[in-house]
Order: sequence, then structure tokens, then C-alpha cells
Amino acid sequence: MATAALRRFAMARPRAHMTAVNSLRFQRSPAFAAPRVSSHPFARGPHVLRAWYSTDSKDDDEKEDNKEKEEQKQEEEKEEEDENKIGVEVVIDNGIATVGEGDNAPTYPHVLAMPAHRRPFFPGVVLPMTITNPEVTKALMSLKESGQKYVGVFLKKSTGGDPLKSGGGEDLVKNLSEIHHVGSFARIDNMLPFDANSVQVLMVSQRRIAIDDIRDEGPPIRVNISNLDNPPFDPKSKLIRAYSNEIVATLREIVKMNPLFKDHMQYFSQRIDIHNPYKLADFAASVTSADGEELQQVMEEMSCEARLKKALELITKELELSKVQQTIKEQVEEKVSKNQRNYLLMEQLKAIKKELGMEKDDKDAMITKYRERLAQFAPGSIPASVNEVVEDELNKMSMLEKNSSEFNVTRNYLDWLTQLPWGKATEENFDLAKAKQILDEDHYGLKDIKERILEFIAVSKLKGDVQGKIICFVGPPGVGKTSIGKSIARSLNREFYRFSVGGLSDVAEIKGHRRTYVGAMPGKIIQCLKTTQSSNPLILIDEIDKLGRGYQGDPASALLELLDPSQNSGFVDHYMDVPVDLSRVLFICTANVTDTIPSPLLDRMEVLRLSGYDSPEKLAIAKEYLVPKARETTGLHNSETTPESLGLTDEAILTLVKQYCRESGVRNLEKHVEKVFRKVALEVVEDIESAKAAQEAQEAGESSEDTEEVPEDKDRFLITPEKLSKYVGKPIFTSDRMFDKQFPGVVMGLAWTAMGGASLYIETTKVYTKGDRSGLITTGQMGSVMEESTKIAHTYARSKMHAIDPESKFFEETEVHLHVPEGATPKDGPSAGCTMVTALLSLAMNKTVKPDLAMTGELSLVGKVLPVGGIKEKTIAAKRSGVKTLILPLGNKRDFDELEDYLRKDLDVHFADYYDDVYKVAFEQE
Repeated sequence: MATAALRRFAMARPRAHMTAVNSLRFQRSPAFAAPRVSSHPFARGPHVLRAWYSTDSKDDDEKEDNKEKEEQKQEEEKEEEDENKIGVEVVIDNGIATVGEGDNAPTYPHVLAMPAHRRPFFPGVVLPMTITNPEVTKALMSLKESGQKYVGVFLKKSTGGDPLKSGGGEDLVKNLSEIHHVGSFARIDNMLPFDANSVQVLMVSQRRIAIDDIRDEGPPIRVNISNLDNPPFDPKSKLIRAYSNEIVATLREIVKMNPLFKDHMQYFSQRIDIHNPYKLADFAASVTSADGEELQQVMEEMSCEARLKKALELITKELELSKVQQTIKEQVEEKVSKNQRNYLLMEQLKAIKKELGMEKDDKDAMITKYRERLAQFAPGSIPASVNEVVEDELNKMSMLEKNSSEFNVTRNYLDWLTQLPWGKATEENFDLAKAKQILDEDHYGLKDIKERILEFIAVSKLKGDVQGKIICFVGPPGVGKTSIGKSIARSLNREFYRFSVGGLSDVAEIKGHRRTYVGAMPGKIIQCLKTTQSSNPLILIDEIDKLGRGYQGDPASALLELLDPSQNSGFVDHYMDVPVDLSRVLFICTANVTDTIPSPLLDRMEVLRLSGYDSPEKLAIAKEYLVPKARETTGLHNSETTPESLGLTDEAILTLVKQYCRESGVRNLEKHVEKVFRKVALEVVEDIESAKAAQEAQEAGESSEDTEEVPEDKDRFLITPEKLSKYVGKPIFTSDRMFDKQFPGVVMGLAWTAMGGASLYIETTKVYTKGDRSGLITTGQMGSVMEESTKIAHTYARSKMHAIDPESKFFEETEVHLHVPEGATPKDGPSAGCTMVTALLSLAMNKTVKPDLAMTGELSLVGKVLPVGGIKEKTIAAKRSGVKTLILPLGNKRDFDELEDYLRKDLDVHFADYYDDVYKVAFEQE
């Protein structure tokens, strides 16, 4: 008997987890006389699957030389030493190699039922299986000890589980409904421990079997079986031969197209017994990637023609799949090949141009570009520390690969370093007359701001040196804080750059990102210098009172260095990491209020307050700026199409101011003026189109006898107060006075808001009780400061009432309700103290205050009247409400004296130092 190890273990597709080697035709050649042992690819762990074969026929081994015989003998002796290991027996009979006994295997009436996952177990296939269920493992060990090595393997109906993840539940068949009734009679060839909880079993399928019934319910269950023998077939049947030939041809096509099949399919296709159509069909089905249910249909089919047909259908689908895979592969390879070819040609072209001197290397060109930029700066304008950094970066770039990420970082850094305006500055304008003319061209009023800019120019002219300043404009919206910045830049002949910090919560927006971050870039200040290409621009930082604060840091703290004249000469951005001189930059900040600006930041700025515009100022602004701008915006500046009478009368503008636009600024007034001219533009275009249509009709000869000519209104487009409702709707404000007559307990106060001044009524009334309770109830969305003012006012009013009338028990026996309309508007501040006391005393004495009276002022607990802010806005609100008598704190006398004469005109103003001064004016009607 000649024995030798197989050089190559036959197997089907790896993803099938099966190997069809039932009928392999071995070539009788020296190459296969003594094949080597190989590890089975599905066996887990280091265990080696060995195979032996035996033959009684003589072969051509005698023709081998002595050396080959000696090697074969040595291998045979080695194999005999390993006979204690269980292997897969391959028998060669008449030149056909078969695995196992096949139909000659022993017959058993009942077997242990085991599940096959995903695919059925075709005859002739080697199946490795990992068993993790302890009950199944115990049953298999019992079979091994008893010498019975055969089990039944049936495809499980509900597949998709993983035995290793299910605790062995997938290895156990609990009832017949879980498995298909047709399966495989398999022999256990090897069983080795895989790990502490599982066993690796290697089985070889022998033949088909069918389940009759359950013999033992287990678990695991044992079933009675019957063998399913292949029915006889006609070898001369043309249909069978046609199916067989087509299957073989299809298999060969798949081998050509799919590289996954090439190694093992080529081996099987040359050695399969194509004269046995049953085995051919089983083999063809086993190597496909079809799902388990389709393969089970082939497994259950006993008719030769039908089994071949189903196998052909599956293998044909596999061929189509291989064609799609081949197409995809060709497309990918073509694309990759094209890209590689283009890249190669481009590199060759670059090399040729470089050799001919027609083109420099990209890296050399960049370095040359940066050095040319540096040469454009005046000698000494770039600080020595910056020059050193630039040289270091250029040297680093020359050593870096241009495709590396560090190269791009260095390139971007050099771009910023070489594009900053080192030593570049615009020539300052020291002409006061020209600067004043530019400031007056764009803005009306704003006397304090214009004077401060002229002072800056005068000081710079006398010193011969221009220094940067930090100025903060504080005022209500719409008064021109942002727009005046542009005019200032124009008057000083400086570049202008604006950015808003409203809601800003990231410090990196101010000081930049570190270069280590992806996509890092400098902060807004460095961006400004690059954009303006000037070291002395005017930078407007808008909405500085609305700075945010988040986990990225506190931008207000970052602005401390920026806005400090003693520090910003060496400002260091996180990205640039070199000092940049900002001492010549003029910083202008804008804010609506100063309460939300941090004190250290506010201390670094020179605050200039802008009050709201009064009616005469709004009238002048509308006539000089808003109306001409609105006419140009709406296309009504063309003399050919614009009606001669078009315009807004002064009375109409004042009506807009008083009844539509009461805010401190002129932004809303600008919207209303533009709305008026848009409506007029619509009417003008309609008139033009109507006239054109009438002219066309007249030219066409149509009769117009019945048409009456409407006389043209020459003043049709002259907007008067009576016509305003047609263009802008009904008035929003009709009167500031809530009451036309006086009531005890009701007094008019004055308030300041971000939108300007407003009248603020204080209402008090008695809560009728039986005299069993007293106190004060407050409503009207008052803030904490105003709530404290009500308590002080109530306490002082009780004291003052006792001094006026010692017999009065009003506050001891009465509960008073104090309300500040409107209830939906939040209110806060201390300036209503005097008004609250006056309202409480008016209620207690049941006496009205002097008609047309308004007052403001904070009151201390002992009756001292303290000064308040917003005197101009409050005075404007008082005049708008028809106030004749005004009471102000004595500390605000200077503020009132600085007002324009037309604001102080027609007002009887009294200045109070203590509340007694207020009481005399309010109740004695002096």
C-alpha cells in the first residue's frame, strides 16, 4: 500500500465554509505522487488536518528516480508515526479520488440531529463546526467513546445567529420545526478542544438522509432517518448531458472572471467526475454564494434533471455576479491607471521644464515670492525679531516636503507674516477745516464728538506725532454711533475697518488660534491690518456692551491688552506669535449702555455720550440727509420723471417724528421717509403707464369723447400731515398724556430708556379693608432697585404725612396699591423716588398735584433728592407730553443748563435739594 500526504487539500469557496471534495480526479503524475500536508483553512487553532489515501493498482512510481523514492519513503514513515491522529480518508478508485465512503458508508437507523447554519451540508463536503453547547458536546463525546462517528446535519430554518454569542443555543436542536427534514449523513473525523467552553468538530458529509420522526427528545434530540438514494438516470439523456455541459462551461467562465474562484475552482473543475450528474449538481451548488433556502431546494431535489436545472440556475446567478464584479474592477483599475498616467506625465513635464529653465520648483517659487515681498518694505520697518522668525520659517520650508501638512502650515504662516503692513501708514490729515467739512457732510449735530476729533487732529499737528486713542461712543440706537466712525476715518484720511463683538464668546476671534489647530487663523485685529494694508487704521468695535462669555474664554479680558495704550505697542496674536505695534491705531467702540461693560475695560476708554435727537434736530436731519437719500434710493431723483411738487413739508416731518417715530435715533424715521417715497414712486409709475396706454389708444383711433379729463393736481405729491395716513398708516402715538385731568394719587414721572426719554406715571389707590391691615402692594414689572425705591418712598411718605397732619391714621389703617403702567414693560432704576412719595401723599391727603407737572429724582431715606441721568432725554419727553412745570434734582442743574435754548424754553423748572422743595411746588401750586 502506498501512502502519502496530500500536497493540497481540496476545498470550495471560503465563504461557503464547506469543501466539496467528494469526487476529485487526480492526475497520475509525480507531482501528485507524494503531496505535502497542509492546514485546513477552516480549522481554528494550530491543529493540522492530514489526509491519507490507499490504492491497490500499480502506478508509474517505479519510473521515478531513486532520490524521489527515498523522499517518498521518508514521508510515508513520518505519516505512519501520526496514525493515532484522525484524518480525512481519501480513496482512489479507478483514478477517481473520493472523500469518505459516500454511499458505501454504514447505515444507521437513528442519529444525533445537529444544525447547519446558513447553508446545507452537501455530500462530499468537509465542514468544520465549533460547538459551544455543553449538552451537544457531551453527546458528541459519548458517540466518540462508543465508536459511533456518524451524525445527521440539517439546515436550520431560522439562521443568522452566532453560536459563540448565543451561549451554545445555536448548536442545539430542540424540535423538528427548527430544521429542514432533508439533510446530510456526516462522519466525525476529528474533534479537538477549541477553548475552555467550546469544541472544534471536523465532519465529512457522506450522503443524503431524511428525518422520519423523533426517537429521543433529548436534548439534544435523536431522530429516526432513512437514506435517500439517487434514482438511476439515463447516461445517454441529451437533457442531462446538456445541463452537465452548461454547468461545466459556466464554472470555467466564473474561474476566468472571479479571482476568488481561480485557485480552488480550477483545481476542482479539472478533476470532477462530470459523468456523475448528481455529484456535479451538488458541487456546482456548493460553490455558489446563494442563500441557504435556495441551496436547500437543491439538497431536497432527488430528480436528476431537476437538480441539475436548479444547480444551473444558481451557478448562472453566480456568473452574473462575477460579471458585475469584473466590470467594477475594470472601472476602478482604469481610473487608477489613468490617474497614475496623468501624474507620471505631469511629473515628467515639470522635470523637463525645470531642466530647460522654463519653470522653477514650486517650493523655490514660493520662497522667491516671500523674499520679494520682504524686499518691498522699507529698510528697518520690519522688527528684527520678526525678520528672524521669517528667516527661520523660510529655512524650514526649504527642507520640508511640499506634500506634507507641516509645509502647508508654514506656507500659510509666511503668507500672513509677509502681507502685514510693516511700517506702512496712510498720511494723516491735519487740516481742521477739511476735517470739519467732512464731519458735517455726513452727520448733523453730534457737537461733542466732532469737537473731540478736531482736538485729536490739533494735538497731533502740534506734536508732530500721531498716537492711537481708544474712544467709546455711548448712546441709544439710531443716533449715528457706527456711521460717524466712517466719517471720522474719512476726515482723518485713515483706512476704516469695522467688526462687531455682540454675542462674541470666543477669545480666538480677538487673539487668533494657535497654529497647532487645523484651519487656524489670526484674530480680527491682524485681519484688519492685512485688509487695510495700513498700520494706522481706524478700527470700529461695535456693540462692545453686548460681549458674551463662554467656555472658550472671556473676550472682555482679551480686549484689555488690545485697548490699553501702554500695552498694545507689543500686541501678540496667538497665531502670529510675534509682537505687532498697534499704538498708532485709533480704536472707536460703540455701546448703548455702560452698565454691562466690565469696569477694567471701561476704564481704558474715553467715553463720549450721545443723547437722543429732539424734534428740531430730527427735522434738520430729515431735510438735509434722509429725504435726499430716500429720493435717490427710490429713483425719484431724476428730474425727467420726478413730479415738481414732490416733497415732504416740515409739518409732515414733525408729524412723523411726534406720532410715528418717537425713538431717540432716526433709524425708524428713515424707514418711514423711505416708505413715503416708495408709495409715491408707485403712483408715479402708474401715471406714466396710464398716460402711455392713453396715448397708444388715441393713436389707434379709439374714441375718447366719453372720457372726462381730470384736472391735474399740482400739489398732488407734496406730502402734508393730512396725507401721511395714506402713505404710512394711522398714527402710532396720539398723546403722551395718559390722563386729561388730574386724580389724587396719580403723578407723572420721567424715565430714561435705551430708546430715549419717556413719561412714566405712578398710580396709587386705596385697598378698602376694615382697618385690620395696612402696608403697600406694588405691581408693574419693577426691578429690584425700583422695588427698594417703593419701600423707601412708603417709609418716607408715612413720616412726611405725620409731619403734615399728626392726627392722620391713613397709612396705619390703609393698605395702598402702587402700580406703574404699562404692566408688560419691565422697569428699573432709582429715579422715581420723588414721584412715588408725591403720589402716596396725594392719595393720603386726597389732593391732586399741580397741573402739567412732571418730576424725576432719586430720594434718600431722610428726604435728600439725589441727581439722576438722562436729563436731556427726560426734558424732551416732558415737552412732548405738554409739561409746563418740571422738577429736577439740584445736582442736575449743570446738565440742564447745558441744554439748547429751545429745549429750556417754555418750561418752569424747579431744582430740589430735599423733598420739601418738591412738596412746595407740587401741592402749594406756587
